[in-house]
Amino acid sequence: MMEYLKGTLYDALGGERGIETIVEQFYDRVSEHPELIPLFPDDLTDTRRKQKQFLTQFCGGPALFTREHGHPRLRARHLPFPITPVKAEAWLDCMGRALQACELENDKAVQELYQRLTLTAQHMINSQV
Repeated sequence: MMEYLKGTLYDALGGERGIETIVEQFYDRVSEHPELIPLFPDDLTDTRRKQKQFLTQFCGGPALFTREHGHPRLRARHLPFPITPVKAEAWLDCMGRALQACELENDKAVQELYQRLTLTAQHMINSQV
């Protein structure tokens, strides 16, 4: 964690409310992205809920995801879906635009989250086609 943060990245992003805003903005963009739509169910309600749990935990908040679903095992959970470099970049683009739209107060925390998610997105690539 970077020194500028008081508490966790979760706290610096605004806690539950900040994470909820990020996820809502993100999936509003995902639901309209031609590269990403085929990877997601038509109803994103449960997907949004799980992402809120995951990001909460990923940013140092309560371990909501693990409590309900077990260890995140992100790469293993995503192996059934062809995640190409193009799709990873599309995912990051949606996240970047979502973070900008949120207008969160702590720019350094937003940058930290984006950097962490960039590494995660690159790790998720499992197909070149």
